[in-house]
Amino acid sequence: MLDRRRFLGTGAALAAMSTTFARHAFAADAPLDCALVGGKVWTGTGVRSDAIGIVGDRIVAVGAGAVKARMKSSTRVVDLKGAFAMPAFTDNHTHFLIGSNTLSRPDLLNVKDRAEFVARVAAAVNAEPNTWLLGGSWDEQRIGGELPTREWIDAVSPNTPVAVPRTDLHSYLCNSLALKLAGITRDTPDPAGGVIVRDAKGEPTGVVKDNAKNLVDRVIPPLTHEQLEASLRGGVAHGLKHGFAQVHVPDPFDWDCFDALRRLRAKGETDMRFYNFVPLRDWEKMAALVKAEGRGDDWLRWGGLKALVDGSLGARTALFHDPYTDDPHTRGVRVMPLADLREAVIAADRAGLHITVHAIGDEANDDILDLYAEVETLNGKRDRRFRVEHAQHIAPATIPRFAKQKVIASVQPYHAIDDGRWAVKRIGEKRLNGTYAFGSLMRSGATVTFGSDWPVAPLSAMEGIYAAVLRETIDGANPQGWLPDQKVTVEQSLHAYTVANAYAGFQEDRLGRIAPGFLADIAVLDADPMAIDPEKLPRVEVLRTFVGGRERFTAASA
Repeated sequence: MLDRRRFLGTGAALAAMSTTFARHAFAADAPLDCALVGGKVWTGTGVRSDAIGIVGDRIVAVGAGAVKARMKSSTRVVDLKGAFAMPAFTDNHTHFLIGSNTLSRPDLLNVKDRAEFVARVAAAVNAEPNTWLLGGSWDEQRIGGELPTREWIDAVSPNTPVAVPRTDLHSYLCNSLALKLAGITRDTPDPAGGVIVRDAKGEPTGVVKDNAKNLVDRVIPPLTHEQLEASLRGGVAHGLKHGFAQVHVPDPFDWDCFDALRRLRAKGETDMRFYNFVPLRDWEKMAALVKAEGRGDDWLRWGGLKALVDGSLGARTALFHDPYTDDPHTRGVRVMPLADLREAVIAADRAGLHITVHAIGDEANDDILDLYAEVETLNGKRDRRFRVEHAQHIAPATIPRFAKQKVIASVQPYHAIDDGRWAVKRIGEKRLNGTYAFGSLMRSGATVTFGSDWPVAPLSAMEGIYAAVLRETIDGANPQGWLPDQKVTVEQSLHAYTVANAYAGFQEDRLGRIAPGFLADIAVLDADPMAIDPEKLPRVEVLRTFVGGRERFTAASA
């Protein structure tokens, strides 16, 4: 358990240090600790510059003249050699612990056929026999469209329980041993908000969806504190390599990531910043924590809550007003009953907590927007910054509600070029009007923020920007862009990964821009994303990542 006094003491000490730095930094004669010169600087404010001066953890000067005036012999000078500097990226939506764990697990996402899938499972089982195999993720659409079954993998995993997630994290593929340990048989009923996929004889195939995953989760042995923290450190290194200074972690299921991050924070800086959400159902526990300890600091913050209205499009559990085109027997699944969601959101909002809710289908989005409007009526107006995670399939008439209600659309562009290969099969042409509607949302005046949903999609802002700008599906079938009227510009995308994400996390007064007084979180890229052929965006490399004024990643080519 975290030593509360130690954590509070650390936070108080850091706050005092920050105040000292601020006073020192803005003293007229304070020398720069670090100067980034000779580059192209995108400030996030619509103004370009060419140099950045840093004292402690803050930016204190922008522009060659201002920077040069404060350089002393002690100043570390970094010659950018024409490279592109900008506010470091923030990712609005990661499953950071799960993503960190996948870095050491087999790649099942890029297999070409069933044989290769089975071979990679077999290799992973042989590498760590008798240990649960929990990843990596798979996508049946990349191997012919047929859902995998336990029969695929039973022969190569007789003594190893397997529960590997679909790429959207809304389904597991389990082998027979995992089903046995979970107590899932033909007589096990589907839990509320979940589906146990069955064959023609009524036997479980091995695929379990949404709340049915909980039956498996409860029998998976937890990782040790040491394993969790080591995994998170690997994830941090991965994020820094891609120019991220902060990630949001909206976790609707447990506190594992948050608790592990709290332990790391108690030991010092976490190198990256985290805004961690915990399950909405635990709002009273979070309210008590905020009352006792505040909301953390700029390395690790809390006070946010996450819930799910529905599931995913890939699993056919996203909730729509009309039935699925390719399965007219279902409209999707309510992961959390609407009455329970309403009760918890009203109470948590009354306690002053920050709320975000996952909604994929058009009915799910309408439901949560209706609920948010009701909460404002019941609890009164204030700066809530309600969020909808994903907001993937929205009825056209619903789009203006985001701006009108000041609800943040927290979207993940890579999903558009991934799901765009097959979405029409699920919901038909008509419902594509309003699907991944980044352009329409921005044009309506809504606050739109970008992220990845890592490990569902790569933890890569450049790949996300590429997806938002070109919308070319990953199968190459849409060279002019899938639903091209929803394309946005590179600068709009950069804004969504920086300025907008700072706003979504209540940090717009200190993050997301290159400006005096802001935290020195800076990414240096080898090319200006706004000046190159957009097809080259995924190949733009991060040369340096600064977080809190300290260079925490440096590429070999920098």
